[in-house]
Amino acid sequence: MRSVKFTQEEKEYFMREALLEAKKAEIMGEVPIGAVVVLDGEIVGRGHNVREFSQDATTHAEIIAIQEANRNVKSWRLEKAQLFVTLEPCPMCCGGILLSRIDQVFYGAKDPKGGTAGSLMNLLQDMRFNHSCYVETGILEEECGSILTNFFREIRKKQKEAKKASIFN
Repeated sequence: MRSVKFTQEEKEYFMREALLEAKKAEIMGEVPIGAVVVLDGEIVGRGHNVREFSQDATTHAEIIAIQEANRNVKSWRLEKAQLFVTLEPCPMCCGGILLSRIDQVFYGAKDPKGGTAGSLMNLLQDMRFNHSCYVETGILEEECGSILTNFFREIRKKQKEAKKASIFN
C-alpha cells in the first residue's frame, strides 16, 4: 500500500492530536502517551493510556485507538490507515498494529527500553510476518519526549517529598 504521502504540516497536525490524547492520560495520572488512527485524512480512532485506571495491562494508547477505529469503520482491517503515536510502540502494540494491517506508523519519541519499532528491534518491518508497515520516527520528537520526561520528573519529586515527610513524622 503505502500510497498516502503526508506533508510535514499534516504529520505534525496528527501528532498534535496524539499529544492531546497524551495530555488526557496525564490529567488522569497515567503515563502520558496518546495515539490517533487516520483513514482518508480523518481521525477514526483515538486513545490514551489508561492502565492505572483500568488495571488492565493491555490498555495502551495504540490498542485503544485501534479498537475505536475498528468500531468506527466496522472492520478489523485498517489496511489503508495510519497510526500516529507519541512514543515508539511496545511489542504488544506492534502486534496490534500488524494484526489490524495498519499501513503506516508515525511516532514521536523513541523508547530505548521497550520500543520495538526501531529501538530494541523492528517488528513492524520484519519481513517474516505476513504484513509490514512503513515507519517514520521523530515527528514532534521534542514535545513527545518532554511530556514523558516532565511526567516522570514530577513523580520522582513527589516520591522524594513523601519520603522526606515520612522521615520527619
